[in-house]
Parts: sequence; C-alpha cells; structure tokens
Amino acid sequence: MKVTIDGHSIEVEPGTTILQAARMIGGEVVPPAMCYYSKLKGSGGKCRCCLVEVAKGSEADPRPMPKLMASCVTGCMDGMEVNSKSSPRVQEARKSVTEFLLINHPLDCPVCDQAGECDLQNLSFEHGKSETRFIEEKRTFEPENIGPNIQLHMNRCILCYRCVMVADQLTDDRVHGVMDRGDHSNISTCISKAVDNEFSGNMIDVCPVGALTDKTFRFKSRVWFSKPYNAHRDCPTCSGKTTVWMFGDEIQRVTGRKDEYHEVDEFICNGCRFDHKEVKDWIIEGPRAFEKDSVINQNKYNRKLEKVEIATESHILIGREEDRKKISMAEFPLTEEDIINQKSLGNNG
Repeated sequence: MKVTIDGHSIEVEPGTTILQAARMIGGEVVPPAMCYYSKLKGSGGKCRCCLVEVAKGSEADPRPMPKLMASCVTGCMDGMEVNSKSSPRVQEARKSVTEFLLINHPLDCPVCDQAGECDLQNLSFEHGKSETRFIEEKRTFEPENIGPNIQLHMNRCILCYRCVMVADQLTDDRVHGVMDRGDHSNISTCISKAVDNEFSGNMIDVCPVGALTDKTFRFKSRVWFSKPYNAHRDCPTCSGKTTVWMFGDEIQRVTGRKDEYHEVDEFICNGCRFDHKEVKDWIIEGPRAFEKDSVINQNKYNRKLEKVEIATESHILIGREEDRKKISMAEFPLTEEDIINQKSLGNNG
C-alpha cells in the first residue's frame, strides 16, 4: 500500500498505522507520541498528541476524514494522504493537547531527574505556551515509594498507562494500576503493596515524564552531565545489553538502550539496572550515539540569537570534589528570556 504524509510517499504493509509509516519516513513528519510504545501491546490512543489530518481516505474512498485522527491507532489505506506538521489545524490541536497535559503538571523541571530526557519537556518546547490560562487549583499527591528502588510522583503523571502495560507484559502478578475515575484517576498499588518483581525497573524506562524515578539515581546529577556508554554483561535473566551513564569513573545509573523515539531496544532486569554499578561489572562497548536529544541538552538549543555580552564569571564549576570540570559560559547560548532579563536589569540600574 502507498501512503503519503506531508508530501512524502512510502510503501507500507497492511496493518501499518499512520504513526508507524511516519516513523519509516522520519524527520519532522513524525507526530509526537506520549502514550504509544511500539514494544507494548495495546499502547496508544490515550494522550491525543499524535493527531493528524487525513485529507484523503484512500483510492477507493477519497473522502477526507472529518475529524483529526490519532495516528498511533489509525491504520493506513492504499492511496491515503495525511497532513501532519504541514497542517495548521493539526498544530493548533497539538497546542491544545499540550495545554491540557500541563494543567496539573507541576513546574518541577529544576528538581526533576527526568529533565533533559523528558518527552513532555520536548513537547512543551515545540507546542506549549509561555503562560497558562488555568487558574483553578491543581490536583496534588504526595510522593510514594511503590517499590524498593522506585518512587512515584503522581503530580507529574499524564496517565499514559505505559507502566501498567509493561507490568502486564513482563510479569504475571501486576500489583499496581489506575485507580478511581476522571480527574481523580491515579497510579497506585493495591492495598499499598510494593512493586517488587525482576523487571519492575522497566517502568522507569517507559515513563515519558518524571513520574517514576530511580531512587538509586535521585538528585545525583543532571543527565547532560553524564556520558552514556553502551555496555553488556553476561546475565542469566535478560540480554544484559544496557546503557551505563558515567560521571567521571563512576557509573551513576543503568538503563535500557533506547532508540531515537526514546523506546528501549530490549527490556532489562533489575539485577543489571540496580545491582551492578561498578565499571568492572561491565564490558564497555563505546559511547552511545545521540539520535534524538532533548531541547535543553548541552549545545542543542538551536535558537538563532544575536551575541549578547554580559558581565559575569567566565567559568563555572560543576560536579563534586573528586571530579570537577570547567565549562565555559560561552558554550551556553542565552535564551530570549535571558536577554530580556539582562536588558531589564540594565534599565533598572
């Protein structure tokens, strides 16, 4: 079958969804996706971030679809024509969806361990607004330890259901799920049971935001200060193929290997993730290539700004005593907000 997305045509097999076809094409035609995860059966159709406009249904029935469609659950038809990034209607819909996702989301980015690799952060940068129209009280929850190595911050959760699906797929005794209804919906365990199985750490990898965090990595370092290396070890439980995140000579955390859409290639066990943090435990293969960076990662802030001279220290020190590193302030381009603030400070002086 032939399908065209934003003017790019591709041949696909029957049963392929629009989102899968867009990922085959790649580039800017790929819709954002917060709930779909190719490794999880039944995922998708919940966040509405991947909405697209079907301008032509098929060769047999060329009528356009009247409503925007969720590309992750809409199958391709022969001759279908789809508008994604090129459609103003789609862009406005994505802005609205982003605004809804942020209604109850706290401004935790400065203290959230997910900052720098957060899908919601990237979505907000692309489609979010600089201010909110929501003036009502946000729903709030207390952080909850739902397992020996996992902490749940329900305030950050967008109810993508990924953590529930990965537990269903990898274990036989899921003890957590979505409780209550509507605005009161929340992720929790049944009668305060602990999520403690051999693959529970994969809930952290599949979470698109900072709702599920690794307690062994909390507040240790920003991800852009760590260097990711592909590594492997002989493991009787999983493939042992991981990414180890190093700060100096120290392994600070271990994750599954992820592709450009932040999806793991293979799920790994808790033994590899939490119990092996020594370099001698691993065979280091080499640096992991960044296929798709966060918008706030170092040197990835691609705004075209004029050079602005400010009076400040020429260097800052980061890290700890045993592994200090110098980073020149010139390597960090100023944002538009920084420029405005500098001008206002100058005017006030």
